[in-house]
Amino acid sequence: METTTDYVALGIKVLGALGLLIFGMKMTSESLQKLAGKRLRHVLGRMTSNRLAGIFTGAMVTAAVQSSSATTVMTVSFVSAGLLTLAQAISVIMGANIGTTLTAWVMSLGYSVDLTMMVFPAFVIGVLLIYSKRRRSVGDVIFGLAFMLLSLVMLSTAGKELDLAGNPAAVGFFASFNTGSHLTILSFLAIGTLITCVVQSSAAVMALTILLCSSGVLPIHLGIALVMGENIGTTATANIAALGAGIQARRAAMAHLLFNLFGVLWVLILFYPFTNMICHLVGYDPNGAPRPERLPVVLAMFHTCFNIANTLVLIGFVPQLERLVCYILPERAVEEEEEGVSLRYIQSSLVQTPELSVLQAQRETAHFARSVQAMFSDVRALFEERDADKFLETFTKIERQEDATGRTEAAIAHYLEQLGTDHLSDHTKRKVACILREIGELESIGDACYNMARTLHRFNMRQSQGQTPLVAFTDWQASQLRAMMQHVDDALTQMNRVLSEKRDKGSVSLTFRLEEDINALRVRLKADNIRAVGNHQYDYALGTVFMDLVQECEKLGDYVVNAVQDRVGR
Repeated sequence: METTTDYVALGIKVLGALGLLIFGMKMTSESLQKLAGKRLRHVLGRMTSNRLAGIFTGAMVTAAVQSSSATTVMTVSFVSAGLLTLAQAISVIMGANIGTTLTAWVMSLGYSVDLTMMVFPAFVIGVLLIYSKRRRSVGDVIFGLAFMLLSLVMLSTAGKELDLAGNPAAVGFFASFNTGSHLTILSFLAIGTLITCVVQSSAAVMALTILLCSSGVLPIHLGIALVMGENIGTTATANIAALGAGIQARRAAMAHLLFNLFGVLWVLILFYPFTNMICHLVGYDPNGAPRPERLPVVLAMFHTCFNIANTLVLIGFVPQLERLVCYILPERAVEEEEEGVSLRYIQSSLVQTPELSVLQAQRETAHFARSVQAMFSDVRALFEERDADKFLETFTKIERQEDATGRTEAAIAHYLEQLGTDHLSDHTKRKVACILREIGELESIGDACYNMARTLHRFNMRQSQGQTPLVAFTDWQASQLRAMMQHVDDALTQMNRVLSEKRDKGSVSLTFRLEEDINALRVRLKADNIRAVGNHQYDYALGTVFMDLVQECEKLGDYVVNAVQDRVGR
């Protein structure tokens, strides 16, 4: 007979096995994301042309990475980055719920097949591969799978050692619950939801449920109630991740919760007929002689049928679900901006999938590039402004923009630093390095714009206060500065094409040609300026201001080329 000490030791073994299962799944998921990297992003970003394609994509990606939470967080990240619409995200989430049922089948296999002979070869192969630089990611995947299989072997062994079916206290405890009462079902559903929210792993709750059912002490109806609770609890991960994100990301996470809640509600209404049908599908009689060895298969079958049926019911109501989510989370008329810089595409709360977080940073960098071009447009407007009040208003705006560029650079850099390097592929590490250089060049563009604005401001103030005998720019100077600024603005436009991932060979080569034109114009203007001052067409002080603006334009053009080179890897 088992003693209290034995049960404590076995309980610790079960908890350790569950921890190992969570670690193995996390390692497998992250390694597969790193291995798939760009391909995985393209699959999620492009294979969502319609609802069926979105569902198929969500199911396949989730089955591949073995984590519906990972797929959902990816989807929320894509919505936050503007790569997926809310309707597309809902269809992907539906598919993710189907794809995650593969995990339950793997676990049920662990209770009916001896996986021991698969575990140790997997560890050996994984160890050999992780020491290979080129195959390390593959080794990490196999290592994670080996941990998962080992945890299932440990759970199966612990379940047999516990022998809860031979413990009158355990049998009596679970037998005290009335499985024919909806109140009992709701209680276990709530327990499953709570545990999943706490441990942040639906797989761990599923493994625990299978353990209790296979031991013969937990009735199948209560086990199914725990599985339904796990379906609700698993939505917590995406909702937590979306808390600090934009409104569209929060809506996608809310849609996941509502989808699973709706499924649980209709299954509760048809609970006993539905569960009895599942039992008969796998040849198990819930009212007949106990056959605990069949219960893991019953749970896996229920999980699969529940999610497929729920998807079939709701696939035609995606627009209505979208409207409901928008009603619950309405768009605010005026977005409340915090003190400092407000990033549009990246949120620190979504740094759970590093490969996708790099994509977020790229989108934010492209937005940053558009902002500095808008800042340069304000400098051009400042150059043409003749009204003193409007001039000062525009200059003050540029000052604020210059401060914002520094804050944006720091915010993106901090975001990328949070990713670390341990879980990034070499390709993604190079991308991170390129983005860091890009944002440095963009911040330098902001500095150049501010320097030009400050030069114009000092020139304007001196004129108005009569401190020096300066006069307005000559018609020739004004026309040459306009030509130079137009070249720079064209270069900024091409830079934005490249940073927005709409680059082609022509747009990149045009950037370099424009930089050559800017350099050639600067050389010509420098010579013409010296000649004009020598011919007394205007004085040296005015010529200095003129050349200061020309030099800043030339520097700005260099920063543009550097940013483009960083993006295209030259």
